[in-house]
Amino acid sequence: MTYSAADRVFDEVKELILTCELPGGELISEGEIAQRCEVSRTPVREAFLRLSAEGWMKLYPKRGALIVPIGEQEARDVVDARVVVESHAATSVVGSSAALADLVDRLEQNLAAHRATDPADAAQFARLDAQFHQLIVGAGDNALLGDFYVSLGERQRRMTAARLGRGHSVVDVIFDDHEALAKVLADGDADGFARLLVAHLHRVHG
Repeated sequence: MTYSAADRVFDEVKELILTCELPGGELISEGEIAQRCEVSRTPVREAFLRLSAEGWMKLYPKRGALIVPIGEQEARDVVDARVVVESHAATSVVGSSAALADLVDRLEQNLAAHRATDPADAAQFARLDAQFHQLIVGAGDNALLGDFYVSLGERQRRMTAARLGRGHSVVDVIFDDHEALAKVLADGDADGFARLLVAHLHRVHG
């Protein structure tokens, strides 16, 4: 499949939204993005239509595109859905010693990358945060839930980037909570993981 100019613009603009470089509430124009991505307006228009269909922006003819802010209800829905999916994955993975050992190793690698990341690099920190939780869901070995979690993961990245944009104090909270979550998983305690996960998500996004 050919990777078109519209595909590239779609990916680049979506990444700007997920990292909050294009924050919610900002109005952007086709011309602005065409200049930024060094393309004509035609692929930008196509990319905007796709981004609108996914709910990331609203299109206003002759005015531009509004980046849809993160709503309070959306944030609550994302947190609730993540608790269900991640808790299910934890219950599944602790039932297999081999899968659990592999997951714990991958989580330790993620935590090592966290330690090496500059707290001021909000985009990278948000990626690692999303990856930590995605590793847990992936280890649950449920393809349908895994696919569903991809869309949640994108919204999670955006929510985390927005939270980090309000100050770096949450960085230590996220890292400490991730260490605790990894430990209870290593201990095979799925119920303990679920309790810590709820507290973690409300501390960061509540």
